[in-house]
Amino acid sequence: MPSVPSVLLAGCGKMGGALFDGWLASPTPPRLVVLDRHRTCSGDAVSVVRTAAEIPADFQPDIIVLAVKPAVAEIVIDAIGKALGARMNNAAILSVMAGRTCKSLADAARLNGADVPVLRAMPNTPSAIGAGISGLYASDTATAEQKTICHDLLFAVGDVVPVEKEADLSVVTAISGSGPAYVFLLAELLEKAGQQHGLSPTVARRLARGTIYGAGRMLDDMPDSAEDLRKAVTSPNGTTAAALAVLMKSDAWPETVPKAIDAATKRADELAG
Repeated sequence: MPSVPSVLLAGCGKMGGALFDGWLASPTPPRLVVLDRHRTCSGDAVSVVRTAAEIPADFQPDIIVLAVKPAVAEIVIDAIGKALGARMNNAAILSVMAGRTCKSLADAARLNGADVPVLRAMPNTPSAIGAGISGLYASDTATAEQKTICHDLLFAVGDVVPVEKEADLSVVTAISGSGPAYVFLLAELLEKAGQQHGLSPTVARRLARGTIYGAGRMLDDMPDSAEDLRKAVTSPNGTTAAALAVLMKSDAWPETVPKAIDAATKRADELAG
C-alpha cells in the first residue's frame, strides 16, 4: 500500500469539503488533486483544477473519491475517464454519494473502457473536525490494498464501520449520515426553549451545546449503554423524569424517531433507484 496515497477528489462541497478539510488537518494528508470549480487551495500536496482536462498528465490516482451530486455522477466519471485514459484502470472509485450503487458507478466507468473497483462510504460532516463516522462497503472487485487505503482515508477524519451488505448503507445514511442534523435540531430546540423561559440567547446556547457535547463524550467514553446512562441520570419523580414522561409518550420520540429513520432510509433507497 502506498505510504501516502494519491487521491483525486471530485467535488469539494459539503461532504467533499469535510473530507478535504479533515485530510489537510491530519498528520499525513494524501497527495491530492481536487476537481472543483469553486474551491481554491494550493500547497505541496494539493492541486486544484476546475475541469477534468486540467488534471496533471503525470498524476496517477490510487483512489478517485466521488463527492458530487448523484445526478451528475455519470457526467463526472465520463470526464475523468477521458482525462485519465488508461490511468483510470489503476485506480478505484470511492463514492461518498447517497444512493448511487456500486454497479451503476462501475457501469458508468466501463462506458469509458475502464474496469474499476467501486467502494461506497457514507461519512458525515463532523469529518471536517476529525470527529466523523463512516459506514464503508467494498464491492467484491476491490482489492485488500484498495480497501485499506479507503479505510485509512476515512479513518483520518473519524471512525469507520465496515458493512457487509451494500443495502445497509441506506440505514447508515439515515442514522449517521443525516444524524448530525437531528442533533443540531435538538440543540436548536433546547436553545429556543431556554429563551422562552427567560434565559438570554447566549446562556441558552451555551447550556444547550455544552449539554450535548458532554452527553456525547459520556456515550463515547463510558461502556454503559445509552439506556443505562439515561436511567442513571433520571431520579424518580425528579425533573428529568418529568421531561422524559413527555418525550417518551407513545406518540412522541418512541414513534417519531423510528418514523424519521424510516423516511430517510426510504429516500436513500429511492436515490439508489
